[in-house]
Amino acid sequence: MTKKHKLGLKILMVTLGAVLVLSTFLSCGSSKETVVLGEGDWDSMAVQTRIAAFILENGYDYEVQFELGGTIPLAAALARGDVDVLIEAWTQSTPEVYEDGFADGSIVELGVDFDDSWQGWLVPTYMITNGDLPADISVEDMPDYWELFKDPEDPSKGRFYNCIPGWVCEETNALKFDAYGLNDTYNVFPSGSGAALVASMKAAYDQEEPWFGYYWEPTWAMGQYDMTKVEEPAFEQGIWDSTRSCAYPGDIVFTLATADFVDREPILAEFFTDWEVTSAMLNKAMAYMEENEATTDEAAIYFLQEYESVWTEWVSADIASKVKEALP
Repeated sequence: MTKKHKLGLKILMVTLGAVLVLSTFLSCGSSKETVVLGEGDWDSMAVQTRIAAFILENGYDYEVQFELGGTIPLAAALARGDVDVLIEAWTQSTPEVYEDGFADGSIVELGVDFDDSWQGWLVPTYMITNGDLPADISVEDMPDYWELFKDPEDPSKGRFYNCIPGWVCEETNALKFDAYGLNDTYNVFPSGSGAALVASMKAAYDQEEPWFGYYWEPTWAMGQYDMTKVEEPAFEQGIWDSTRSCAYPGDIVFTLATADFVDREPILAEFFTDWEVTSAMLNKAMAYMEENEATTDEAAIYFLQEYESVWTEWVSADIASKVKEALP
């Protein structure tokens, strides 16, 4: 073999080696498919989705994409397999949007996201600490205190700030007022929008003025303002179905995934199965957003820094270490 042929063979071997290395690299890279997370158009879900993304990207070395949308479009995307995981799926509130996916097995319930969601009637806690209201304030007491909540447009009655027009709770609160006999002493005031409702609470809170109305959690307002629940009789399905004269039922909120994702990524499926937060944690993360004009990504960082003892229970020690190293 001539020197020229030896040189040519050497070049060929080097080239083939480089191709093999590149092929192996690409093969290893492609073994981890991009994880597509559904991100709802409300803050608590968006923050949780960004928390998950940070852990997946920095702990498990996966690429993440986001599919943005409302409840119905995201449920449909999950059923089609266009989305891998939905955190904060309100399956009890909107069962009809998930029933086809559950029925055909394309959607799998991985675990409880949080089980302490709440909605109902509130007053500011300072009205109790300053002695205006009793500590155990209930709907039965409210007729005795209507003058504290005088409606500026009709001072002969108090004002109750109702939920957003068109929401189910608007009609529910009206039924409750009838059942509790509160129409004689209060006007039900339509807030117009979510922004207007929380603005009324904020305006009252900033001036330590009376406020009586409907709200829910998890929300940033419940993380920022100290409010006290106006007690109602305990929830009973029969009473709820007939008159609504009891507390709102509490929803258990779930994390869902496609069956294909569970089969394809069992380790990640286990991570999402172990995932569990509380409304109070989400309230605080969203309050951080509000107070600091922060993004959902920044709120996710806040959560990971603030609740290290929580999220490190969802992952192995080596994954937790990688995530912590990536935090600012």
